[in-house]
Amino acid sequence: MQDNRPLWVPSHEAVAKSPIHAFMERCNAEFGLSLSGFDDLHAWSVAEREKFWSTVWDFCGVKGKRGAEVLIDGDSMLGARFFPDATLNFAENLLPGRGEGDAILFRGEDKVEDRWSWDRLRRLVSKLQQAFQAQGIREGDRIAAMMPNMPETVAAMLAAASIGAIWSSCSPDFGEQGVLDRFGQIGPKLFIACDAYWYSGKLQDVGTKVAAVAKSLGVPAIVVHYAGDGEAVASRTPGASTLEAFIAPYEASEIEFTPLPFAHPLYILFSSGTTGVPKCIVHSAGGTLLQHLKEQRLHCGLEAGEKLFYFTTCGWMMWNWLVSGLACGATLCLFDGSPFAPDGNVLFDYAEAEKFVIFGTSAKYIDAVRKSGLTPRQSHDLSSLRLMTSTGSPLSPEGFTFVYEGIKTDVQLASISGGTDIVSCFVLGNPLQPVWRGEIQGPGLGLAVDVWSDDGKPVRGEKGELVCTKAFPSMPVMFWNDPDGAKYRAAYFDRFDNVWCHGDFAEWTEHGGLIIHGRSDATLNPGGVRIGTAEIYNQVEQMEEVAEALCIGQEWDDDVRVILFVRLAAGVTLTEDLVKAIKTRIRTGASPRHVPAKIIAVADIPRTKSGKIVELAVREVVHGRPVKNQEALANPEALQLFAGLSELKD
Repeated sequence: MQDNRPLWVPSHEAVAKSPIHAFMERCNAEFGLSLSGFDDLHAWSVAEREKFWSTVWDFCGVKGKRGAEVLIDGDSMLGARFFPDATLNFAENLLPGRGEGDAILFRGEDKVEDRWSWDRLRRLVSKLQQAFQAQGIREGDRIAAMMPNMPETVAAMLAAASIGAIWSSCSPDFGEQGVLDRFGQIGPKLFIACDAYWYSGKLQDVGTKVAAVAKSLGVPAIVVHYAGDGEAVASRTPGASTLEAFIAPYEASEIEFTPLPFAHPLYILFSSGTTGVPKCIVHSAGGTLLQHLKEQRLHCGLEAGEKLFYFTTCGWMMWNWLVSGLACGATLCLFDGSPFAPDGNVLFDYAEAEKFVIFGTSAKYIDAVRKSGLTPRQSHDLSSLRLMTSTGSPLSPEGFTFVYEGIKTDVQLASISGGTDIVSCFVLGNPLQPVWRGEIQGPGLGLAVDVWSDDGKPVRGEKGELVCTKAFPSMPVMFWNDPDGAKYRAAYFDRFDNVWCHGDFAEWTEHGGLIIHGRSDATLNPGGVRIGTAEIYNQVEQMEEVAEALCIGQEWDDDVRVILFVRLAAGVTLTEDLVKAIKTRIRTGASPRHVPAKIIAVADIPRTKSGKIVELAVREVVHGRPVKNQEALANPEALQLFAGLSELKD
């Protein structure tokens, strides 16, 4: 029987000291309100978006001119404009510090450690800014980077933003075609890449790929030394130079920050692209900054000088989110490489040594730590850790339990969900409310989040589509190469008129929290009943025999039948007894409708570069349809394991 007590409850002292409490008190004083908790604050933030977002601007100390207007045409999702008269510079807001205090810490597996002061970061940003301008880069030009999550990457992004150039990045583990599928669409003026990188203890040379991509893009390349021979890579790349040579002519000086409109493009992010060429999603400087400040200062309670860590690559939107922590005056803790090299303690060693306050990671990582048998709560001093966040896929109830039993008993655990589409979160944690097992704490402030039925009616106590019914600042500016906005509208607004439909299958809980049951387009429909794939994973992946699972719906006999693929633990085989045990676990833990018609063992499960399993791609392979963009996958060869399976022919 499940315990009906919360896993964590904020203390009165912690609530009173939190930035979100101070923000709420400010709203009460300024607007004559009597808000007394998160639910009150959220309801007001949605009802009074102009007052809310203008107060976020002031409370978080945004540098820039706000202008008189806060919101124009606010009733139109596609027509709304936030802060239409405002000007600001994103990089200026991310460089609040000076001096020798830590701005960025870096670890590259067990090979490299480095510390960057605010002054060191500023010096490189200044030199890069001058070098970019000498290269002819101006407002609106694109700079593309295939880089590890390292300090030089942050500096290059800030230099780009300082002059109004648009930044786009991916990680160096992308294949050549995967890089070109992304950057080839946006016409960059400059390509930045590393010479090599470490992963799982092995040196990964990317010199040949750098040369090929630079040649295909037809632009100059800058090679940043990390793990290989930067000069050698630059010498065999046409029109390339090393970072050292690129900035050598320039002396560090005061950085010039170009004032730009609130909606000026800042980032181009890409959809995963596993069923076609990736969509190029353009995000604004003002919307990104304001949304990230809100999430980090209010929802995460981040303060100046605190250590912020997120396990991410530069190909995942969590990198863009992490970097914004500089705007709070926080110290970024960067990591590049495998979190299990040399073993599963590596990130907890880092957390202990540097006293992380916020530790961000993925649900898959938490599950991998749990299955590895590690108990960081016993092996590491994590006394500084206040908040742990999890995203990438739904965190199972057992994952929640493990965090408290195996990692830290008195930490706030925030499962969060949003995505590349909004470069932030729709639903996430907050320090004012309890954490309940298996539940995301609640919606983001200022976001009119709801769950709707197929016929567009709000629902409680049942599953439906995650929607947002009012415009918000971090909506994309546009999609690149989408002049009439048709792709943009089709992505979010085809389902419900003037309402953002996010594509998540979700459910409100009795505590006012949310559960994400998986992607809507991956939901299963046996007998016409919608089932979220996460509901099945939450059962089967808790079994020690199962390392990982993937579920699809197979078209069969004028209906859909549920097929479950399992990657088994080492030394385990899929016997009849194990099949029976898996079905029993699913039947009793979920429902009889969730029980798969077939359970098939596979040697590997395909996933994206950011670790998300790709249900839709597997579904296409099973049905004999082509998967258009396999370059988006970390292990595209795994798809062949699902083609022409005899078990699926009867």
